[in-house]
Amino acid sequence: MADYEDFDFADYEKKSFDYKEADAKAALEDFFEKSREKVFFSRQVEVIHEDKYFHWITNRAIRELIREGKIREEKRKLRTGGTIHLIWHRNYRYYKRSAEHLVGLVEEYADPRIGEVIGHHAEGMVLAGFARCKFIMQGENTREFRGKIWEKSEHDLDFIFERDLVTYGIEVKNTLGYMGYEEFGIKIRLSVHLGVRPVFAVRMMPKTWIKELIDNGGYAMILKYQLYPVGQRELARRVAGELGLPVDAPRALGSGTMERFMRWDEKNV
Repeated sequence: MADYEDFDFADYEKKSFDYKEADAKAALEDFFEKSREKVFFSRQVEVIHEDKYFHWITNRAIRELIREGKIREEKRKLRTGGTIHLIWHRNYRYYKRSAEHLVGLVEEYADPRIGEVIGHHAEGMVLAGFARCKFIMQGENTREFRGKIWEKSEHDLDFIFERDLVTYGIEVKNTLGYMGYEEFGIKIRLSVHLGVRPVFAVRMMPKTWIKELIDNGGYAMILKYQLYPVGQRELARRVAGELGLPVDAPRALGSGTMERFMRWDEKNV
């Protein structure tokens, strides 16, 4: 799922009506009223409101507002081949220039070459963070550990780290949207099968998923920002400033990120 696409309901069990949806719908009506002359894309609005609502709740509220005619929509093909879902206030008549500007910026950061660099960059930052804290890497891109092999799928773990005889299976996802729920569950089961504690280094994760992870002995390393390489700092600045999205280009993981993990690690020794 690309970072400019809608939340994928097929990847997450569709629940019955959530009381939060009515609240989200009212909040979005107010949001679009205050942004009458701006064009957004669906994933952008999901992320902007994630402190209060899960992405799928915001997405349902968007769809309801579209059905009621309170916001307009248009789906466009990007040069990358993907599709972006544009939305704007129903009274914004001259939206096309804003739409073109937004699509141009999205196409810039959605370029496959940029996306690949961003993904690998986060893995490198996480690797460096664990190395600084004197964890020993016992595996990379692996589904095998100490004689145990995961054979139920082709999935693997980005890293396996060990310190003081405690081992962790690390999965890094440097995306604006949530990782796929099916993959999330598989990576937990994979880690448990290999006898390592599952750790997800992600920009954001729903609280319900975090609880599920904790119940399986794991840890959610919430990065809060999508991490761009320092060389892409100007692009990160534009994405953050013009789209209001949580992206940054730091030289290393924030000190508090590893400090929080180390405090949790000490409880496992």
